[in-house]
Amino acid sequence: MPIAKITGQGLYAMAFSVALLWTCLIGERVIVQRAVAERTRVLHEIEQLQRQRRPMPVTAPMPARERRLPLTNC
Repeated sequence: MPIAKITGQGLYAMAFSVALLWTCLIGERVIVQRAVAERTRVLHEIEQLQRQRRPMPVTAPMPARERRLPLTNC
């Protein structure tokens, strides 16, 4: 003897609720994956911009030195 009966309308409502839940969960995963990809792209772009703005070190030419040959006693 069943305590409660589930009507067809109740089954449809439960199926719709489960489908909606799965849609939300899958949609959330897609949004998170896109956010991670966007974050990675933005961080890479920031790094590229910082490299472009960083001044390149300039080395001064070394002064020419006279090389003296060692004196030998012959």
